[in-house]
Amino acid sequence: MPVSVGALASRLLTPVTAAVRTVARLGASRATWSSNGRAYVAARGVHVPGNEERAGLISRHLEHLGGVEWAEINAALGCVVVGHDPETIGVAELADAVEEAERFSGLADEPHAEAGTIHPANPGSAFGHALVIAANLTGLGYATVARALPVPALPESVPAMLTTADSAPQIRGPLEERLGRVGADLVLSLGSAAAHTFAQQPTSLLAESALQYCLLRESQASHRSWLRWDARFGTPPETRRSVPQDVQDRPGSLPFGPVERVGHSAVLAGPAAFAAALGMTRNVQRAQGFLVAAAPRAAQLGREAFAAQLGFGLAEKGTLVLDPRALRKLDRLDTVVVDAAALTTGRRAVQDLVPLHDDLDSAELWEWAHALIGQGESVETPAEGWSARPVRDRSTLPHQWRNGPTTPGGRFFSLDRGADTVAMLEVADEIDPLTDKLLAAARGVGTVRIAGRGSRLAERLGVEETVPGGTHLAGSVRALQAEGRGVAVVSPHGGAGLASADLGIGIAREKSPPWGADIFGGPGLGESCAVLGLSPLARTVSRRSAQFAAVASVSGAVLALLGPAYRSQGRAGVPVSAATVLAFGAGTWWGMQAAGRPMPQAAPRTPWHTMSPSTVLQLLSSSPDGLSDEEARNRGTEQAQRPERRQVSLVRATLEELESPLTPALVGGATLSAGIGAVTDAAVIGAVLGMNALIGAVQRLRADRALGKLLEASTIPVALRRDGRQVSVVENELVPGDVVELVSGDSVPADCRLLHADGLEVDESSLTGESQLVTKTEAATPAAAVAERRSMLYQGTAVAAGEARAVVVATGTDTEAGRTAGLEEGPARTSGVAARLQSLTKVTVPLCVGAGVVLLAADLLRGRALGVAVGRAVSLAVAAVPEGLPFVATAAELASAQRLSRRGALVRNSSTIEALGRAQALCFDKTGTLTEGQISLRYVSDGTRSLPVEESARVHRRVVGAALRASPAGENGEVLPHPTDRAVVEGAQELGVSPDEGMPGWWRLEELPFEPSRSYHAILGTSEQGQLLSVKGAPEVVLAQCTHRYADGERVPLDDAARQSIMDEMDRLARKGLRVLAVAERPASDRRDLDESRIRDLTLSGMVALADTIRPTAAESVAQLQQAGVQIVMVTGDHPSTAQAIAADLNVLNGHSVMTGPDLDALDDTQLSTVVGDVAVFARVTPEQKARIVRALQEIGRIVAVTGDGANDAPAIRLADIGIALGAQATPAARGAADLVVTEDRIETIVDALVEGRAMWASVRDALAILLGGNLGEIGYTVITGLVTPRGGMNARQLLLVNVLTDVLPAMAIAVRPPPQITPQMLLAEGPEASLGAALTRDIYRRGAITAGAATAAWFLGRMTGTARHASTVALVALISAQLGQTMAIRGRTPLVLGCALASVAALVVVVQLPGLSQFFGCTPLWPHGWGIALGAASAATLAGLAVQ
Repeated sequence: MPVSVGALASRLLTPVTAAVRTVARLGASRATWSSNGRAYVAARGVHVPGNEERAGLISRHLEHLGGVEWAEINAALGCVVVGHDPETIGVAELADAVEEAERFSGLADEPHAEAGTIHPANPGSAFGHALVIAANLTGLGYATVARALPVPALPESVPAMLTTADSAPQIRGPLEERLGRVGADLVLSLGSAAAHTFAQQPTSLLAESALQYCLLRESQASHRSWLRWDARFGTPPETRRSVPQDVQDRPGSLPFGPVERVGHSAVLAGPAAFAAALGMTRNVQRAQGFLVAAAPRAAQLGREAFAAQLGFGLAEKGTLVLDPRALRKLDRLDTVVVDAAALTTGRRAVQDLVPLHDDLDSAELWEWAHALIGQGESVETPAEGWSARPVRDRSTLPHQWRNGPTTPGGRFFSLDRGADTVAMLEVADEIDPLTDKLLAAARGVGTVRIAGRGSRLAERLGVEETVPGGTHLAGSVRALQAEGRGVAVVSPHGGAGLASADLGIGIAREKSPPWGADIFGGPGLGESCAVLGLSPLARTVSRRSAQFAAVASVSGAVLALLGPAYRSQGRAGVPVSAATVLAFGAGTWWGMQAAGRPMPQAAPRTPWHTMSPSTVLQLLSSSPDGLSDEEARNRGTEQAQRPERRQVSLVRATLEELESPLTPALVGGATLSAGIGAVTDAAVIGAVLGMNALIGAVQRLRADRALGKLLEASTIPVALRRDGRQVSVVENELVPGDVVELVSGDSVPADCRLLHADGLEVDESSLTGESQLVTKTEAATPAAAVAERRSMLYQGTAVAAGEARAVVVATGTDTEAGRTAGLEEGPARTSGVAARLQSLTKVTVPLCVGAGVVLLAADLLRGRALGVAVGRAVSLAVAAVPEGLPFVATAAELASAQRLSRRGALVRNSSTIEALGRAQALCFDKTGTLTEGQISLRYVSDGTRSLPVEESARVHRRVVGAALRASPAGENGEVLPHPTDRAVVEGAQELGVSPDEGMPGWWRLEELPFEPSRSYHAILGTSEQGQLLSVKGAPEVVLAQCTHRYADGERVPLDDAARQSIMDEMDRLARKGLRVLAVAERPASDRRDLDESRIRDLTLSGMVALADTIRPTAAESVAQLQQAGVQIVMVTGDHPSTAQAIAADLNVLNGHSVMTGPDLDALDDTQLSTVVGDVAVFARVTPEQKARIVRALQEIGRIVAVTGDGANDAPAIRLADIGIALGAQATPAARGAADLVVTEDRIETIVDALVEGRAMWASVRDALAILLGGNLGEIGYTVITGLVTPRGGMNARQLLLVNVLTDVLPAMAIAVRPPPQITPQMLLAEGPEASLGAALTRDIYRRGAITAGAATAAWFLGRMTGTARHASTVALVALISAQLGQTMAIRGRTPLVLGCALASVAALVVVVQLPGLSQFFGCTPLWPHGWGIALGAASAATLAGLAVQ
């Protein structure tokens, strides 16, 4: 929705006006603030150890005042916290009372704690930022007017020296000691604003205003976060109490990071360079240019912008940043100390259980073990005769435990029923669900140490190093700091340990604030994970910002040395200002990205499957009748407060598109252009860059909207119970504790624990990859594997048969599917075109720089002015900037995406197209991708011989007829709910078999439905021959009831040999990945009833074998992909035999091996990378293992595409270079993770996409040749003619004209055209090297040489027939025409290509022949002979291009 100017202005001014209003309300002379009915008043000396008694006098004095309910000293904040009645006594009066108490308690001469001055609720910081913004904006107005008048300006070296001082630790440190951090910031910022104002530097004033605004937003967001946390702490006074901590001084300062090193170097290098230049040149103005060049503002500004955005984002998500300096230290940390208490939940968990009697129900034992220990109840409290007690005598333990617990730190308990010990338990502290993520984030920072050596937690978590914790934690931190380390501490306990850390992250649990921390999070570890996980990015931001500053300083020094002395400061300031703006923009962008990362959530890991239904309901505070409406609303509100990934806006998507390897090169070219005065060139480059990003963003948002509509269309209502009545809600309104009702055909809307199941079978292939249905029951199941938890239903799976009532235990991202979808979040790899450009740039940029140096040397040897020589050299470098490249690449990708959309493929990211063209390995999921995900009748056996359905003999038709008679009939034409029944019925229809096959006149009388407990389906029917009992079901069950079989059409007894032969045949079919059902019949009496007692004395008719159906086009598609050189890898959670059978049918194996999940786990990453290229089938793999396979393929250099349709495929889809969600039944998780969504069940669309990728490659290759080859030709011509004469070559405007007429429109027309005269088979035969390898390099150099030759020849001929300007114009026309001629002669001419080329020719004629315009570009109108020379050279170049094409 568009935002009005007024609304935007209101949004920008809100933080400023809020800060001013807050300060205006202050009436006290000391730092005070209020929140939630409590006053916080700064008090002197209360933070100093030894002053506890005197501080107590202050609190007691306040408690005697009227209207004061209580007063507590908070030493960590350096204040007294007062609960009071604002109507009776105000904050100002409390401040006066504190001042009075300080005098009589002897604290009046003590200092204030710095923590109070920087507290987020203290308005001083926000007011300072608002004041500096006002000063900068006022200065901006003055500078603008002063430049127009003009008014003499202050030398630019003055603000540069202030900037250097602000960035230098050795100068800023003493200033902070004297004025405090807030005071030092204010003084330096106001001084900088004044200096920039009188130096008339509007760019610097704007940048500083923008930074201060970001800092103000950060401060305001932190204030709001404090108000939320203060309310969360509640009203108890003791939660505000904090005693002074004896924190020793840090042994040395925090080690320098990149920003500090640049600032330290600048304060030394700037004056040294000034002195050296002054001594060499005796010119103060030129020497001052070196002071300007040394200003390292870009380094500091980049980090500050990043930290401000990060602080704002963290505060908005609920994290409390008490000290904003903490976020500025993320780049200098290298050690993390984690308090052992932070990694446990405070509860105990059962690790293992050993029954002591064989006749005990293991599930019941697990239920009671969790009930007594898992809930945190006292283990000594018996319940219904059950109890758990610690084991004192180890000799009573099972032999495997007698040497001690298998879990470090574990303990043993006995599980008793009455006086009888029935099982032994191993119990250990429950690990916080986010522990693994926290340790992974900490390892990203550097060394990890666990504080607390007695718990053995480090050993349990695989952390090798420990340090003393508890009261010794502060000493441990200081010892590490003495080693030169930057230390972060994560702890739930406030005190000296957190206060000693360089970054202290406190975890607030149960309203117990960890005072002394810099950052508050909790009660979980999510905030700690998020903050520590950003340390690598913070280092990157600081390093890049420092690099911007260093490059700017070197460039500024060079510009200060060259050219007139009186403008040396201005020239030196151009790259410094550009780097400052660039660093601010990059830091802001990186900070927005960091702030936008989802906060890690502690997904519940409660073992619901091991608990009884009653225990589950008790833990969820629910009942069999469900939740009340009020309770459901309350839980829905809590759930809605959890942070979700926000929809990407157009602005954000555009900024993300700018994150390209090309952006720095283009921005550098624009900056260089502006530095030499070519502002028009810089504007064009910036416009092209912005337009390219906008086009990519629009394509992405359009695809995301289409995907959103697709997902919304698939939303179905859910039946559940509320207050005992049945209601219907949509899936995203469910909350834990809801009781849902499911029937056949329903999709499971959330993770649920079964309360009741009736004949329930579930298709879990979308989660586990298993194509077989899974029988479910409400009985507890202790199995660890998700696929074996029979008492659980998981989101995204489907009810195939039966009905159920279940309680919701997890929704959204907390479900198994949700956690699976979020397993892999990795950085994107550089795309093919960008990567190829980078490699080409490494060759072309040095070539351009070398050519510029040659041209500069030639001009200097001729005695030309230094400024003129430098200008020509820089113009030549600008010619090398391929400003049209990202535009034409994006246009080509967009055109391909549009063509694919007409074939049912939704491209979410346009760069996916070119990546598809480079795909070298394609990982297919089997179920639902290569197969249809629906079983069908594949083989029929008479017990001795099995034949495919299409080859069945008459005897096999009779088996199918018997199976059909034993199958249920759809009511009123409805589809049968059970897939096995559907497969038999549909298979019989394809064979033309009816129920009366071999049994004329048959019709059904009675039915015994399938149930998991009986494992068969029976039908009682009648025919002309009398009543007949037909049974179909599990082979082991049906065969056990058979006494006879058919042999050559005769009924014979079923002896042991025949029974074994039949079982062997069943086993052989099963090993082929088939699901086997036995079919048997017998004549029945005239009784019309049917029960289990009648299922006996059967005669085996035969067997039917079912399997998932391979998609009809799968084999052809796989063959085409293999022909294109793409390695096909099947990755499935199904059984190895099933996967191998499918792979054989599709010719995927080709001599490669099959590997299972356990085999994969036995290999480390290095071993897996060695063998992964030789494996064609991975079976029985988990979602984590699928992602690991993708990483292994990427490690060996493969460009990997992954297709799938289930939630279990989502991690691998996301991690892959190209993620593809296939089919109308693809789960939301798979679609959300994919780059390419195929909306129809057409696997051949993947082949179409690959063809489009290769086609786009060919188009972009031609466009690259046009762009880069043309630029090389311009460079070659300029160098050659520049060496011959000082008036040779082209000026900056002519170079811009060449690029516009030859690069943008013609190259774009080439890029968007579909490649004509090339068949899909030819495109499939191409590979990465064919498009972007040696062929591209050859095309670039060929085009460059031909273009340079044509222009140079035309220049010589023009010089022989006219003036120097005439020759330059002839050469310009020849150069442009030669490039356009080669473009029109290229393969694949289309009307659009020809039209764009002719339009460029027409524009060239107008520019050259129109006198005023011609003079503007440094040309002269040509006579016919001039046009003849130019067009003749261009024609020769075109013919030469055709000859070597």
